[in-house]
Amino acid sequence: MVSVTENGKDNKEKKEDSTEETEPIKGSQSLPDVSATETSNHVAEEATDEIKSQESKLVRQPEIPTSSTKDAIPEVSGNVVIRKPEKVIFSLDETKPKSKLEQPWRKNILERVEASARKIQQKIIDKDNLKKELEKKSEKKLPKDNLAQQWFDTETTTLKTRAYLLDKLLPTLVPGVEKMLMQLEKKKILTEADTPTKFDPINYLGEYLMRNNPSYIKAPKMSGYQRVMRDVTEELKVYVPDSICYRVSKVKENVTQKREQRVHINTIKVKVASVRKQALQEQFDEWILDPRGMIPTVVIQNVLHEFFQKPEFELESHCKQLDFTDSVESGLNKTEFSEYISSHIADLKSEIFEELLKHLCHCADDFREVVKADLQRQMFADLFLYCDSGKVGVLDRQRTLALLETFYDRLKRRHKHLLRNPRQWPFVEFEEIDLLEFWGDMDNQKHIYEDFDKVLLRMNALLSEKHDSKTQNQLSENQQELDEQRKSSLPEQLRETTAEQGPQRISTAEQESYEEPDTEQENIPESIEEQGSRRSSMTEQGTPRRSLEGQGSRRSSMVEQGTPRRSLEGQGSRRSSMTEQGTPRRSIEGQGSRRSSMVEQEPRRESVAERGSRRSSMVEQEPRRESLTTEEPHTEEHDLYGERIPEKQEDVDSTSPSREVRISRTSAESEYIEFPSQEKEQLYEEELLEELQEDLPTSSKKDSSGTTTRKDIQKDRSCEPKSPKIEGKSWSGEFFACNWRRKYVKFEDEDQAHLIYNNSKFTDLHPIIRNIQSYKEIRGRSAFNGVSFNLLQFVQLLETFVGEDAPLSVSESLISFFKRGYFETKEEKMSALEQVRQKAFRVRRELLLEALFQKWDSDGSGFLDLREVDELLYTYKEGMEKECMKKAKLHFQFPKSYHGHEVKLSSKQFQKYIELVVSELRGNEDQVMESIVEFLMNSLKRSHIEGLRNCARRKWLHQIQHAAETSGVSVEPVYTETFKTLTQDAETHGNKKISAHISLLEENELLPDRGSVLLRNVACTLDDASFVLNRVLYRDMEGISFSVVDEGKPVHVPQVQYHGNIIFWNHSRNKNDRNGSLLALPLHDAYMRIFGVLAVDTLRDPHKINIFLPHEIRFYQGVANVFSTAYHYVHSREHILHIVITGIGWLFNVTSNIISITTYFVEPSPHQDSDYVLRNMMVTGKLGLTEIHTNPPITFRKTCVFRYEIFTDFLFKCTDSSEVVLASARGETHIVIPLRERTGEALGALDVNIGQTRMLFYQEYKDLQKMMKVIQAACYEILGEFSGEIKKNIVLEMEKVGEVQRAGIIFFRIMLQELQACLKLLSSMDFVTLLLYDHNTQIETTSSKDSKAKELKAHVNLVHDILKGVILFFHTDLESEPASESESEDWDKDKLFVNKYLVESICSFDPTASHVEVNVQLINKYIKGHSRIEVWKFGNTVIELLYHWIHVSLALMQLSKKVNNAIIPPLPSKSDSSRYAKMPGEPLPKK
Repeated sequence: MVSVTENGKDNKEKKEDSTEETEPIKGSQSLPDVSATETSNHVAEEATDEIKSQESKLVRQPEIPTSSTKDAIPEVSGNVVIRKPEKVIFSLDETKPKSKLEQPWRKNILERVEASARKIQQKIIDKDNLKKELEKKSEKKLPKDNLAQQWFDTETTTLKTRAYLLDKLLPTLVPGVEKMLMQLEKKKILTEADTPTKFDPINYLGEYLMRNNPSYIKAPKMSGYQRVMRDVTEELKVYVPDSICYRVSKVKENVTQKREQRVHINTIKVKVASVRKQALQEQFDEWILDPRGMIPTVVIQNVLHEFFQKPEFELESHCKQLDFTDSVESGLNKTEFSEYISSHIADLKSEIFEELLKHLCHCADDFREVVKADLQRQMFADLFLYCDSGKVGVLDRQRTLALLETFYDRLKRRHKHLLRNPRQWPFVEFEEIDLLEFWGDMDNQKHIYEDFDKVLLRMNALLSEKHDSKTQNQLSENQQELDEQRKSSLPEQLRETTAEQGPQRISTAEQESYEEPDTEQENIPESIEEQGSRRSSMTEQGTPRRSLEGQGSRRSSMVEQGTPRRSLEGQGSRRSSMTEQGTPRRSIEGQGSRRSSMVEQEPRRESVAERGSRRSSMVEQEPRRESLTTEEPHTEEHDLYGERIPEKQEDVDSTSPSREVRISRTSAESEYIEFPSQEKEQLYEEELLEELQEDLPTSSKKDSSGTTTRKDIQKDRSCEPKSPKIEGKSWSGEFFACNWRRKYVKFEDEDQAHLIYNNSKFTDLHPIIRNIQSYKEIRGRSAFNGVSFNLLQFVQLLETFVGEDAPLSVSESLISFFKRGYFETKEEKMSALEQVRQKAFRVRRELLLEALFQKWDSDGSGFLDLREVDELLYTYKEGMEKECMKKAKLHFQFPKSYHGHEVKLSSKQFQKYIELVVSELRGNEDQVMESIVEFLMNSLKRSHIEGLRNCARRKWLHQIQHAAETSGVSVEPVYTETFKTLTQDAETHGNKKISAHISLLEENELLPDRGSVLLRNVACTLDDASFVLNRVLYRDMEGISFSVVDEGKPVHVPQVQYHGNIIFWNHSRNKNDRNGSLLALPLHDAYMRIFGVLAVDTLRDPHKINIFLPHEIRFYQGVANVFSTAYHYVHSREHILHIVITGIGWLFNVTSNIISITTYFVEPSPHQDSDYVLRNMMVTGKLGLTEIHTNPPITFRKTCVFRYEIFTDFLFKCTDSSEVVLASARGETHIVIPLRERTGEALGALDVNIGQTRMLFYQEYKDLQKMMKVIQAACYEILGEFSGEIKKNIVLEMEKVGEVQRAGIIFFRIMLQELQACLKLLSSMDFVTLLLYDHNTQIETTSSKDSKAKELKAHVNLVHDILKGVILFFHTDLESEPASESESEDWDKDKLFVNKYLVESICSFDPTASHVEVNVQLINKYIKGHSRIEVWKFGNTVIELLYHWIHVSLALMQLSKKVNNAIIPPLPSKSDSSRYAKMPGEPLPKK
């Protein structure tokens, strides 16, 4: 430090000397031209500053201490082995450059050089200025002689020569000739030619040229003629090619052109910018504004970010310019809106700007939906607070569902399609549905949307009819052209007659292609048009068009949402006209004219409708199909309130579909829930028919007169002017979703912790409780208990019931109905309050006991000695309660001890033991608990050093568990954090340098003679990696690890060099250097089974005395305990992923309309301002192929609030409430299903994307439920086994092979158990009905050409093949080929096996048993020809169950044959970029 200070002083002194020397130099210089001096100074200063900055960087670089370089290296790399190439950073030698750069004379030299450079530059400037002044004076004295302009000639042949002469010769030659002529005239030589003279003109001219050679004359005087000649020469040089002046002139010309071009471009840019700003200002009116007339800035930022992220535009660099804000307080008015967006899109092309305008239009619609959903959510939250009159924070679940069912039943038929059926899943849990109904019910009416399948199939039929009608339309057009040709040859009278008949013939041909709709079918609601416009706009934004079949399903789903059943007068005409029109969106005047033309054609259409109905009635003969009847014209209609509308009003509102059909009422619907009519209902029919004709060829899109009216550019409906209000409601400018969880959701543990902080009796426990609360990182998830709803769950339930497409009037009616119908009795309120009090007491008790346990366990071992606990408890009240405490021990099941050692209590066991003790003592239970805790707290004396050490160790132990929870289901971070904890504690509290490794037990398959199991070193510290990693320890080798495994207790060897039974993996180590201690600790699972060993040694410690102290041994036991918990946490999630992959693979084999399924896991957030995040673990695509991410991406809640909350916030809605969420995002429907822990909280979610359809078919919807029920049951079982709450349930023989193999088949095993349980519930008559399907009966009673006979034959074959496949599992001797000649004889034999013993065999059958021998190929031949849809349409419960049972059994049999190949862990290694997985086994036949 002294040397540095002296150098600093010397620098200051020399700097002062240098300044004194430079001052007189500056003062002595004259400054005639200030601007030039300033320019030179600026140039010199820039050069000096650049040199100084480079030197300062070099000078500062050695001043970086070596510790900072070491800190830049992750601490993990020094302790843990991860199988990746390590990065090594070498510190530089910092002493050498220091001596060279820190020299003070450099600065003095630079200052002197700078001063002299300024002086020289100033002299040059002064000389140039003087020369310019002299030229100006001379020009004033001598006038210009313009006669020299005659030399200017740009002729190309002599141009170069002329320029050369003018530049080199003529400026001297012309004055010389002039002087010579003057001499001739002076001496009169020309006049006196005969007189001899000595004057020689040539000599005179030569002498003149030599005397006036410009090369030797510095400043020759120039005449006016010469001055003009010089100017002409300069101008002429410009035209000489390959000359410097020519090139300079071209450069100047290019510069001028570019300058003009730049000015022109800037002018255009200004105009374009003004036009764009004007367009943006017009687009501003599309948005919902706050009361200030502004849009939140953060919304526009996210809109631009979403647009810049689109890959087709390649604008990712623009995202860096966006500086996101976190609040909605800052906003943009119209001017600021256009200015802000223009500043980020100045360089965009016009095409991209047009796409941006469309994007803004769509985003404005999305933002409108977000605001609407936010208003609706706030209304539901206020309803919860209103119904929760007792302020207990929960509402009864069954009463809530009953009110929803009543509300749903009282709705009019057409309004029910807006809402979802509350009697179906997801409102009803899987456990609440009867088992046989869940697996065997195939009633399509029980869909979440009533009549969804029927409407969807009808819509598909309509599309096929429209496709068939195109040929008829073309024929009619050709006929019209022939008629027009004939008209030209007919008389005028006949021509007029033909013209009148033409349109009638065309309209008749068009209408014959449509059948009359079923008038008995109820209306589908019409007020749902907002969904159609929103989804269609989302489709136009970026979703590619699908095939006709996919569009049919999508459009039919739109019809199911809001397309009314119409009479043929309104339906057939609109279909035919819209099929021919080229512009789907028309003005209101055009619509009116079209309506009038339809009214005029009603008589003809009615006659065609009657013929269509007669024709359809002849074709449809099945008993289930409904008869088609024509409907008479109505003179009065019903509105939304059920009132009648006069006929005059019908003409005005003919665009509203509800005005054309009479609402039928049933006797059961005595009361209806009524909504006010909406403003946009009259446009719904046009939007629907427009969607129906989008994919028709342009040749068929013509108007009713036959002329093409197609427009080149169609106006986007989403960009039409919008109302500044949402259904008459203004936006307050605040987002309820931003702070509603913080405002309404309360955490009981936080409240109880604050109460404990205010209690002075537990002062010693306050810091421990604060640490406990800080370690709870995953908050905000509500546990589903099946009994009550909290605010989050109640709001989510009502959102799911109402849906996204219902107007706010539906929510208002629901809220008013709830306020009238929800009530609680006094007893129920008192019971709810008592439950809340008990819950609060339970949370308070858990906090106190956990804090007491951590204070008692000051070394962090994770266990307490039961004997020590009893000794202290028996002194309570001086031993007066000793007998009561002994009684409590009789009711407590203590953990088993190893070989008579002391009993250890974990934290949960300690809490349970204290609770039993408190229950046996007399007095108020709350007061007794606090008294016991206070007594034990005061009895435990811990020093301040022990408290600090306990706090540090608790933090390190928590980091191990945190690493497991944030690892993305990877065990490597757990190894890393474990070794880091061991190293930190050894250095901090033991002053030791340790080495450690972890060994796990494996089955010895290669060398069983050396022992049935072996220990493999799976992880170690870095220093021992080359010697320890992946080494195997057998039982016949030296070492104490197997002693630890057998005895189940730690083994401490103080001096390994004297033990004699220690194996040293580093054989190169000298025997004299083997001084140290060794500690081997067993790794227990939840059942206290040992699965590995954690070994810690001090062989690398330089100290001679380096044994482990007792507190260190106890802490290392705690490390082993926490590592075991974290290790099994990771593997439980890995097994769950394995189960999900198997379940999704099964689902994709039986469904076809699911686009993708994404699996998310809940993890603690890396940021403290967020409660938790969602990690995208894997994505399953259309083909059932699952992509598992190596580094799974993270989704934050913060990015979901304003980046179109509808896009990703539904994921957090699902995990927050632990309920199923149905939402739409980017025009696609998502079903988000939670994966629940055993406590009811969501541990993850499955995002099922079903594309642009509103919902799946009921068969696919039921199969999705089956998959989720089995997956959830498997998750409960896996989590319960890993936590030790339940015992492992081994059912199949294959489950005994191993944990990984068991995780791969547990999905099929649970499904097999469910199917077996359903078959047990069937009666004998269910099987007897199947025996009636006989080939002989079919042939005798029906004809082979009859369609019904074909259907019956297909049913007979289905029943026979399914039963035959089942029988072949147990009777392998019946191996006849399917569809053989003796079908009737085989069926007669098979009937004998369909009895009660068949069901018993099915229920006890183990497909994975080693003794089972089945002809799988023959069974596949029987069932491969029958698809899932065929079985579903057959509608028999027995066949449905047996069909699934056969495929599940075959899948298990195939897995049992490929145990090691087909079942592998699903996660990829870190060296892979990704991994693809698929459910093993053959896929099911056609879907």
